[in-house]
Amino acid sequence: MSIRLNPYLSFRDTAREAMEHYHRVFGGTLTVNTFGEFGNPEPTLANLVMHSMLETDRGFTLMASDTPPEMDLTIGNNVAVSLSGDEPDEMRGYWDRLIEGGTVTVPLEKQMWGDEFGMCLDRFGIGWMVNISPQAA
Repeated sequence: MSIRLNPYLSFRDTAREAMEHYHRVFGGTLTVNTFGEFGNPEPTLANLVMHSMLETDRGFTLMASDTPPEMDLTIGNNVAVSLSGDEPDEMRGYWDRLIEGGTVTVPLEKQMWGDEFGMCLDRFGIGWMVNISPQAA
């Protein structure tokens, strides 16, 4: 069981290029998944990055995705904090405390990839992405 806290970067159609650049900078292992791989048939989204993760030998973790055209993206405000883990009770507790006085932008609920996921702005205006993975058997 583990919980991870790391930056999550948002891009407009350049997530793959950016993450490949950061891979060259920091080394490590880069995984990239597209919207098409997760079943989105929309041709304009199919090859865009739904989620990518760079994990380095030094312990750095950086995640990123492309923001779909219908969602706002403001350069300078395109960084959120990603909190992910497989301890549901503790993770839901973090979520409940993060949304106190804040705004839920995506409700914490089961997603197409099988995890629970939600997004919010805390009361200080910081963006958070919370992902709860099923516990391993």
